[in-house]
Amino acid sequence: MPRPHPDRMSFLEHLEELRVRLIHSLVSLCVTFALCWNWHEQIFHFLTQPLRKAYPDIKFIFTSPQEALVLYMKMSFFVGIFIAAPYILYQVWAFIAPGLYAHEKAYALPFILFGSFFFIAGGAFGHFYMFPITFRFLGSYGGTDMQFLPKVDEYYTFYSWFLLGLGLVFQLPVVIFVLARIGLVTPMFLLRQFKFAVLGSFIIAAVITPTPDVVNQTMLALPMCGLYLLGVGVAWLFGRPRRREVTSAVSTEVSE
Repeated sequence: MPRPHPDRMSFLEHLEELRVRLIHSLVSLCVTFALCWNWHEQIFHFLTQPLRKAYPDIKFIFTSPQEALVLYMKMSFFVGIFIAAPYILYQVWAFIAPGLYAHEKAYALPFILFGSFFFIAGGAFGHFYMFPITFRFLGSYGGTDMQFLPKVDEYYTFYSWFLLGLGLVFQLPVVIFVLARIGLVTPMFLLRQFKFAVLGSFIIAAVITPTPDVVNQTMLALPMCGLYLLGVGVAWLFGRPRRREVTSAVSTEVSE
């Protein structure tokens, strides 16, 4: 049965379209999870690498018989999210594309490529840069009277939420690209809001960063401000005037 035209779809039909896209995304995650499971031990060693850099002789512990198995499954699914990111972003684009003009649909490939790139870049930034510095900072408070024996599931929970948060934060230029293409934001509007973007960056950094110190928060907030400025450049290159500005310009030309 052919799908109805997007302009004629009812609210329930839009919900059905969303359900289909979510199912496709979930299936892709199941496939990537199955693939990653074949290398679950290598994935474990890679994901625990930041803590091993700060504590070369670290030994992880687990306190329940099934914990190691469940952890391997969680880690395989976690890596599968990053592998499936391009296909998931395609499903997001396929859901919003019917509401765009024909020439705007040509930006599907840049949206998927750059969205995937920034999502992975956010995770890499946390894994290779933020985590080693954070663990070295936290480890400096242990002294010689305490031995650090991390519970492996607690480490993974701490690690995974932090990296997913960074991956989403690094989507800021892609979000600005979409908003600029549909005319909701302009470069000048974004520049006028820069002071609020700086404030928001430090607030988000305070929430995401696992330590309360200003140094770690600043190391996260500054790249976020850079991403915002990158988004301003993206809006300048690919954006279009707001609808009311276009209407005003047309009205001026008609009156003349």
